[in-house]
Formats: sequence, structure tokens, C-alpha cells
Amino acid sequence: MVNTTPIKITGLSKYYGKSRGIVDLNLEVLQGEILGYLGPNGAGKTTTMRILMDFIRASEGTAQIFGMDSHKDSLSIRRNIGYLSTSPVLYENLTGREFLTYCMNIRGQGETTSFIELAERLNCALDKKIDTLSHGNKQKVAIIRALAHKPKLVIMDEPTTGLDPLVQNEFESIIRSMAADGSTILFSSHVLSEVENICDRIAIIGNGKLITVEDVSDLKSKQVRIFTVTFVENVDAQAFGSIPGIKTIDVLNNQLSFEISGPIDNIIKAISKYEVSDIKIHEPDLEEIFLSYY
Repeated sequence: MVNTTPIKITGLSKYYGKSRGIVDLNLEVLQGEILGYLGPNGAGKTTTMRILMDFIRASEGTAQIFGMDSHKDSLSIRRNIGYLSTSPVLYENLTGREFLTYCMNIRGQGETTSFIELAERLNCALDKKIDTLSHGNKQKVAIIRALAHKPKLVIMDEPTTGLDPLVQNEFESIIRSMAADGSTILFSSHVLSEVENICDRIAIIGNGKLITVEDVSDLKSKQVRIFTVTFVENVDAQAFGSIPGIKTIDVLNNQLSFEISGPIDNIIKAISKYEVSDIKIHEPDLEEIFLSYY
């Protein structure tokens, strides 16, 4: 395997007849990072992932994985990828253990401690037939199949669908550990708190076009924050009006509320000139940021 950028997408487009899939997509996913791929239904997330896996072919552009062409070198590439689709297909007449052992045998590994350990961490019942399992427990089996061979690249489409909160937390811990060991993770999600918790960067796509790719911390720092300051005595709002970054100011007796974007050093210095009884700062969460793009 060539030691290079895990995913490099250049000018990638996919059309289904006259319908749009993705348009002129350019994206790199870096070694050892966790990238969250966000967008509403139909934005192009699944199309991107299916091209990377060579399940469908691009209309234009290229997709490279570890420096290899995702189509021409697909067989070599898949040895180093763990993949989870939105609707994973399992052999439901087998138990979880039988199914996972079969999948590992195909890879020449057989039953390994890795999938046993993952099953324990995810509280997955391996000795029940898959067709008797709930949707959430089937999802656990599918996750284990994607991760058990310790892939260098993991591509997952809505991986936590159907998982309870405790299992979601354990899944996040597993993903963080894999990234710390050098694996690269690309996953889509509608659980924005999950993306905020574990991702290094997020890529937002809409109508098939990439809108932005940024560090989570940088993205949040650019958004508007709301300060609500309660002073011991009434203050003149005009004293704050000239501070860079302040957008709106509302005054109610001795309470001042304002929106600010960018650095907050100047506003903290201005507030410190007065006696303050309370201060609250509302930081935008990822959901608010995401919705602001639409």
C-alpha cells in the first residue's frame, strides 16, 4: 500500500441521466484524521462514498485512495478499507459469530480476538441468529464487520443508526482509538453532536456541491456568539457600540445582550470596566452552524 493521502477527490461529478449526484467535488481526507461528511438527504454524501468504493462510476473527475485510482485499483484498495453502507446486507441465517468468521476467512484471517473484543465493547450478542436481532443489534454486527480487520481507512455512511446512547459513546471511543493509531475515518451522520464530539474536520455538502471544509473549532469560532451580561448598575450601551465584531445590542435595565463574531478580547476588556453580577455566553453548537448554511 502506498503511504500517501488516504483520500484525494479531484473534480468529481456524477450524473444520473439528467439528475445531479455530485458536481465538481474536490476534497482531501488526511492521514489519521476523522472527517465528518454532512449534508441533508440527497446532498451527495452516499454518491461520494459509493464512487470511492467503486460501486458506481464517476461521470467526470478522479478519486484516489492511498494514491491509487478508486476504479482501476479497486481490488487492491479494498484490502485496506472498512466500509459500512446505510443499509448493510448480512447473512441472516447465520449467527453473528458465524457471519463475522466467514467474512474474516474471506480476508484470510479467520476468527480473531479483534472482532471478539469489538463485540464485547459494543455489547453485541454473537451467538444469536442475525434474523432474530433488532435493528440496532444488526447494526453492531455490521460495524464489527467493517472494523474487525483493523483497516487503514474506514468509510461509514450513517454508522450509528439504531444504536442506543451508551453504544454510540463506545463506538465514538473505538473510532477515536483507531484514528490515534493512524487509521483515517470518513463518515456521514445526521447526529450532529456525534460529529462535534469526535471529528477533526467537517465537510458540508449541499445540492451535490461542497460548501465548506473546516476544523470544527475554527468553524465554531467564526459563528456568532450571544453574550448576556448583567451589571450591578445600569450601563450606557453606547460604550459597547464601537467594539469590533458586535452586531446587535439589546438593553433591559442593567442587562445587556449582544451578538459578536470573531475575537472576544476587546469585549472582555470593555466589560471588565464595570461591576458585573452575571455573565452568560451562548456558544453555537454544530447543529446551528449546519443549519446556517441552508
